[in-house]
Amino acid sequence: MSTSSGDSVFPEQKPRLTGVKAALQYTGIPPSWLDKRPKLPSRNWLIFIGVTSTLTGYYLYDRQQCKRIRQEYVDKVKHFAEIPLHSMDYPRKVTVYGTKWPGDEDSDRSMLFFRKYVKPVLVAAAVDYEMIKGKRHGDLARRIAEDIKKRRRIELGLEPPPVMPVVLPNTSAEDKRRRELEGGVVIVGRLTFKEFMAGLKRGWTEGLQTVDREEELAKEFELDGRFDEPEPDVDPIQSSPDLDGEPIPTPSRLPPSKSFSAFTPPHLRGSSSSALPTSGSSIPAGMDTPPTAIPPQPPILFVHFVNHIGLTHIPLMIWEFFNERRKVREGAEAAYRLIMGHVRPFVSPPSEGASESFDADPTTSPPRPHMSEPSISDLDFGKDAEVWYKKSTVRSFRSDIEKARSGYYASLPAKLETARALARRTRELTKEEVNYPPPTEVELRSERMKKELRWRADEEGWDIVSPDSPVAWDQRFADALRVFTDPVAELQAIGEDQRDGDSKSAQ
Repeated sequence: MSTSSGDSVFPEQKPRLTGVKAALQYTGIPPSWLDKRPKLPSRNWLIFIGVTSTLTGYYLYDRQQCKRIRQEYVDKVKHFAEIPLHSMDYPRKVTVYGTKWPGDEDSDRSMLFFRKYVKPVLVAAAVDYEMIKGKRHGDLARRIAEDIKKRRRIELGLEPPPVMPVVLPNTSAEDKRRRELEGGVVIVGRLTFKEFMAGLKRGWTEGLQTVDREEELAKEFELDGRFDEPEPDVDPIQSSPDLDGEPIPTPSRLPPSKSFSAFTPPHLRGSSSSALPTSGSSIPAGMDTPPTAIPPQPPILFVHFVNHIGLTHIPLMIWEFFNERRKVREGAEAAYRLIMGHVRPFVSPPSEGASESFDADPTTSPPRPHMSEPSISDLDFGKDAEVWYKKSTVRSFRSDIEKARSGYYASLPAKLETARALARRTRELTKEEVNYPPPTEVELRSERMKKELRWRADEEGWDIVSPDSPVAWDQRFADALRVFTDPVAELQAIGEDQRDGDSKSAQ
């Protein structure tokens, strides 16, 4: 057999495998995997891997620092939980107040902040707590005011104290008051502080008369004529048969035989509004006047809180997600101030014409500023958080309520006409009304009462928490309020450590 001079008779032999490749060639690993040569990823993959690794590393570092900071403060206070408690004593207890952020549908955000950043340190020190939350603007202020008025009525003997089924030791009014003063009040955010001060002022300045909001609204609704039926044009005396020259009595001409509720239709109710029961009872003028001095209140712990919502705040949300250690430190420091129990007088706003300085002991609390000089009052707590309110909510809060109210009253006559026509059987139900029955007149009255109560409560609450509204204040609070502050001894130790560090660096 002849072959061309350029062709080879034998096939090309593969290079002989050596080392690791020779050991792995009978393991079932594809030979192509053994021949792979490592190379750098492409530009896009390098960008992806770099960004992902950086964000993951920063996230893990932040969460590691959060655990370290929280554990650091837990170690500082956990010895308080080891102190033995008498069997008849109660643990230290604080009251936590939180309220809704403007424009946020979730009213529990402030309480979530407390539970996540403040509560772990309090639990480590065996401090009990009670959380009171306002679901809508103004709820917290009304509750605090009613609690204070109820306590005033009980102390004056106008209302009996609550009856306990079992009388326990250390449950007298004096013991409860002492435990409240030893505990404290936790205020989460500027909004909560405004409602707390508004409720405090109302409770100590308003009268003790019990007011039923639904009853007051019912009296007002009687006069506005929203549910009045139009009078017929014909003369009822000429169109109705007479008996001995007298018209036949009708429900509108008969006096009411008994009092009617606020939801009774007007054609079955008398014209006199005196049938409605009056709320509360008469209180002597001497007891109904506000006290000249307010008793000491539990110390206040300020916890700064900002809730970023809206598209424009997304960059800030991302930044806070990767810097959660700042919130952990703020919450732990606030809890540490409360546990250590160092307090100072409340820095009140300067009164008109005041030129004297406050009396304060510099060894126990920071000196309070001189009245004649510009000072920062404690009423300015959290004022910087008001710039983060959702702008659309601040601008349109009242207009949205007015729009909802006007729309409701525009559709009310048609609903009333349908309800009365069906009640008098002047027409039959339609196919849609059979599946979805329209509301009756009594249900419409109840619906209007609920809507008006909510709208007016929202307007009242917005007047309290609006950025344009100042914090409620009464000069009698100056001697009754106190604020938790950083321990003085620890601050002095920090200052000494800093001075020692500066001297060593100078040498």
